[in-house]
Amino acid sequence: MLRALHDEHAEALFAHALRLVNGDRQRAEDLVQETLLRAWRHPESLDPRRGSVRAWLFTTARNLAIDAWRRRSSRVGEVYTDELPEPPPAVDETERAVEAWTVAEALNRLSPTHREVLVECFYQGRSVTEAASRLGVPPGTVKSRTHYALRSLRLVLAEMGVTG
Repeated sequence: MLRALHDEHAEALFAHALRLVNGDRQRAEDLVQETLLRAWRHPESLDPRRGSVRAWLFTTARNLAIDAWRRRSSRVGEVYTDELPEPPPAVDETERAVEAWTVAEALNRLSPTHREVLVECFYQGRSVTEAASRLGVPPGTVKSRTHYALRSLRLVLAEMGVTG
């Protein structure tokens, strides 16, 4: 069944996926693979009495693309590029220690709610959803707290004489 599904719909599904991911062939291939995997896991969805099989495949691919986009955009500061970054310049360990102390001092001057959301999202590397779960608040609250916490952190650092 999956072979027939692939043979009949894969080419059109790949073209659709390619448009969904702005021409990124690798992501389009992943999208087609995940869509066909979903079809294999949920064969009842492919019953022609429930509607067009191709429409189900296209809708599933679209939903998967949207979910992937949301996951990527929920990560603060994530940058996608095909270019390798330049190697970082050599950093003086003393300068690093002073920077770490300065940031720690600035974080200590924030409110506890602002400090904990920054620690969860930036230092622990958690997504908005993960941070919300750990903090026991809705994801929207994590987003707004992060926004205001970063604004407060900039002000505190400016008061401490940190520029740039």
